[in-house]
Parts: sequence; C-alpha cells; structure tokens
Amino acid sequence: MSRTARAPRPDGTGPTVVVRRWPRHPRSVGQARRELRKALADWGLAALEDPAALVLSELLTNAVRHARVSPGHVIETRFAHLPYGLRIEVHDASPTPPEPRAPGADACDGRGLVLVAALADAWGVSARIGPGKAVWATLALPTPADP
Repeated sequence: MSRTARAPRPDGTGPTVVVRRWPRHPRSVGQARRELRKALADWGLAALEDPAALVLSELLTNAVRHARVSPGHVIETRFAHLPYGLRIEVHDASPTPPEPRAPGADACDGRGLVLVAALADAWGVSARIGPGKAVWATLALPTPADP
C-alpha cells in the first residue's frame, strides 16, 4: 500500500477525492474496502457503504486477478465524492478491458461485472494517462421515498 492523496473539498471541509496505490495482491482488496469505508464515513455517505464496498471489491479483484502487468506497476483506486453520490475508479496498467461473462449456474466466478452493473448507476472503462485503463462505477445516493 502506498500514499494517500486527498484533494480538499471546495468548502475546505475535507477531501473530495481519495487516491491510493496497491500492490497486485489479493490482500489489497480488503485494505481498499477499509479505505473506502473511511472515506464514506467522512463524507456522510454511509447509505452507499454496502453497494460501494461490493462494487470496489469486484473491480479491484478483477484488476488483481487479470491485469497482467510488468513488475513495479501498481493498481490505483480513486474514490470521489460527487454532488449526487460517489465515483469509484480502479486504474491498472493492462490495456485489456474487462468483459462481462454469462457464467453457468454452477460456476464459482464470473459474476463480478454483472454485480457491478446491478449495483451501480453506471459503469464503464476509460483511457488514462500512461499505460492501461480505468474501470469506473458511479453510485447515486438513494432518494427519499415519496409520501
């Protein structure tokens, strides 16, 4: 795990973006979830904790398992507090975009992006500065139920 970059909110009350770098190791997934939970608590976004943690877990696990990159490259996560909710990004140095699969009923894996699509309001893949890609998802705060 490496440094944390925190950009201040425009009103100066705290960070709006948390950036962390992680080794390509399964242990990084749990550590990143803890960082996300801290950021959500700081931002008052506890309502997004469960779906956001699952989305992050799936995106980061994909990067750890499938982003075959040269030694020395790390995976970066970015959590951004948006006016309407949250954006989660996972950056890695592999140019290969993730592709949703249709696993069989007995399959033990292959459902990650299906879960991301079900939980996130939007998700996609973007280019980034340097090699690789950024896989992102946005989650909106739940709206209060109408009376």
